[in-house]
Amino acid sequence: MYTQDKKRTLFSLIKNSIGIKFFRNNYFFIEGKSNDVLKNGELSCAFYVTTILKILGLIKDIHVTVDSTLKDMIKSGWYKIEKPKKGAIVLWDKNENGHYHLGFYYGNKIVVSNNTFKKYPVCHRLDNRHRKVLSFYFHKELDM
Repeated sequence: MYTQDKKRTLFSLIKNSIGIKFFRNNYFFIEGKSNDVLKNGELSCAFYVTTILKILGLIKDIHVTVDSTLKDMIKSGWYKIEKPKKGAIVLWDKNENGHYHLGFYYGNKIVVSNNTFKKYPVCHRLDNRHRKVLSFYFHKELDM
């Protein structure tokens, strides 16, 4: 029987996702009309993060909002940590439109998250966003 190396797989998925447009769109019927709730990639951070976490079995569902993502993460064993660890989820404060933001902590103050303007995942410095970091979340299965 083999055991998946979730941490190494996580970093491979994150690294290989940088610059791809896979996470741009997700359509829902709203009042009978099909709408892209991710606005062609502007609001894709939760969809991006949860798709990768779902692949690894570290969350129950794929989500399109940060609020539903955080609820699922807590139910799935994610917990707050004081300082970032490789593989942690980063939660940033709301922007001017009232949206929180999520991304992955890659190490050495580097994170990968969906860029609202480029509309795909990018690598950037943890302290180089125009938002305050609110918290970090970690899962025990990433320590194995």
